[in-house]
Amino acid sequence: METKDMMMTSMLTMDKGENEGERDKEREDMGGEDDGTQRENGRLMLADGLADRGPKSMTSGSGQQVSNGFTTSTPQSPRESPGTAACAAGTASGPGGGTGSSAPLGGLRTLMVQQTSLDRPRETWSKKMDFLLSVIGYAVDLGNVWRFPYICYQNGGGAFLLPYLLMAVFGGVPLFYMELALGQFHRSGCISIWKHICPIFKGIGFAICIIALYVAFYYNTIMAWALYYLLSSFRPTLPWSTCTNPWNTANCNRYMSSDHNVSWSNTSTSPAEEFYTRQVLQVHLSPGLHELGSISWQLALCLLFIFTIVYFSIWKGVKTSGKVVWVTATFPYLVLLILLIRGATLPGAWRGVVFYLKPDWEKLLSTTVWIDAAAQIFFSLGPGFGVLLAFASYNPFHNNCYKDALVTSSVNCLTSFLSGFVIFTVLGYMAEMRQQNVDAVAKDAGPSLLFIIYAEAIANMPAATFFAIIFFLMIIMLGLDSTFAGLEGVITAMLDEFPHLLVKRREWFVFGLVCVCYLGALSTLTYGGAYVVKLFEEYATGPAVITVVLLEVIAVSWFYGTNRFCNDVQVMLGFYPGCFWRVCWVAICPCFLLFIIISFLAFPPEVRLFEYQYPPWTTVLGYCIGVSSFICVPAYMVYYLLNAKGTFKQRLLKSITPVPSGDSHRDFIVTNAV
Repeated sequence: METKDMMMTSMLTMDKGENEGERDKEREDMGGEDDGTQRENGRLMLADGLADRGPKSMTSGSGQQVSNGFTTSTPQSPRESPGTAACAAGTASGPGGGTGSSAPLGGLRTLMVQQTSLDRPRETWSKKMDFLLSVIGYAVDLGNVWRFPYICYQNGGGAFLLPYLLMAVFGGVPLFYMELALGQFHRSGCISIWKHICPIFKGIGFAICIIALYVAFYYNTIMAWALYYLLSSFRPTLPWSTCTNPWNTANCNRYMSSDHNVSWSNTSTSPAEEFYTRQVLQVHLSPGLHELGSISWQLALCLLFIFTIVYFSIWKGVKTSGKVVWVTATFPYLVLLILLIRGATLPGAWRGVVFYLKPDWEKLLSTTVWIDAAAQIFFSLGPGFGVLLAFASYNPFHNNCYKDALVTSSVNCLTSFLSGFVIFTVLGYMAEMRQQNVDAVAKDAGPSLLFIIYAEAIANMPAATFFAIIFFLMIIMLGLDSTFAGLEGVITAMLDEFPHLLVKRREWFVFGLVCVCYLGALSTLTYGGAYVVKLFEEYATGPAVITVVLLEVIAVSWFYGTNRFCNDVQVMLGFYPGCFWRVCWVAICPCFLLFIIISFLAFPPEVRLFEYQYPPWTTVLGYCIGVSSFICVPAYMVYYLLNAKGTFKQRLLKSITPVPSGDSHRDFIVTNAV
């Protein structure tokens, strides 16, 4: 047997005539705990106060299962009537929390005996704030800074906030809440959790792990670019502020309103653009994806340093990463506040804010706006990557994950909104200095918005070196905690699936995983690496992860059952999810995700980077990369049905029948003591 359980049973003799001193002495013999309190491993627990913590669905009956892993067993003595055991369990805790209500039983009190395991107890967060900061750090990433502001002004400014909030309330937040509740109840990673929900969907967990690897292949390269900028910032004159560097061309123009002798033409390029494309990326040395060129050794060293930080932050588990996020999750907010104050004091800042928030209500009639709103809130909150399941699995069983979901998702959305002011106050300043419209300045999206437009604006500010250092340090911090989270999702999944093989070798497994991620990222460090990053971003993760989450919602709501899931939530939190959440999980969330998938298939993105137009064969390559992760789902279904025993009907029934998660949390047996 993989797990050996010990049943601790005891008989506690209590007489109504005993004085309070004797009762206190017996309580001390049991560990000095009060009747309704708990210790972490192996103790007796008096049922007084059970009503305060337990679910209202716990009733009498021999061996009745309350939820996955929670059973009641009430053996009756010959002297008891059939209702005695239930009475003892149900009335031991009276309104006053004492034992007066059990007087008719002649001093009988109900004991709950805990079943413990000889296996190593599951690791937990040191503090509640470690968990919250980890989730916030995961959700608030680079996309909040560059993607949301750009999408907002492109889709109607202030009018975009309406579809964004609607998609958040009816789609994003319910998915976020569902994943936190699933992870906390079953205390498992994204692979092993499926045997407790719907075993035939276990392939979803493997697909999630592959998607997380694809993200690690390109996402950390962006941090390597930021590190290159950071190291280049430690000099009096920033290298992207002049046109006198070896990498500059004859078209380089430092065009500001103070430069009266400089004329700007359609062929002109800014020094910030040439530093980014010709010095950092060196894309001019690669004609396209068909010929990537050699690896940039500078970026290879930068990425090696990034992965070194990642390894030593997550190698010991959430005990170490939970401490690191106190810096990586909070520092960006300090920098955003500093940059917001600085941006608001720049000339022309108001022009950028007006451009950012001026509503264009007619754009709400366009389907594209609603597609962008749904995609933005989905990728911003980040369900489906296995991270929320992993983080929540390290929570105490009765942690209020409902409140956590509301708090962290609200912080994420507000951070996106705040980032818009930080970006557009500076874009307004750039428009004022160039004597152009804001839309002419804000034509770049994605990383170019940060590494070209914002970097150039910083270079023209007073104290440019200081602002450049803190800005690119913020970019690195935003990326680091998202990487911590993504890899922790994979690590937790694998350790829970293969505990006897990997649990005692966690450090070596994490080292191997980081090495695989580094080797997989080498293609993004070539001269044409930026083209690879764009390809991965557009095809490798987006459609695949949305499809995976759609199947996850269907498996939980329709196969596992919304009622069963809501009962699980009630066991944990003490209250039953409301009608709004149940409707969202059953109907609205699947429609929300299906809407994004159909929109992506109906309107495939036109992939373009700088002057390079991606050829048709790259689209096929992109879809193949995306399908390579999703194929795990049908492949595992076939594998499961072929290896199960019995008739096809029996196999099918077994494949959708959840296994009680008795190993996920402790079992409680209710017994009587005389």
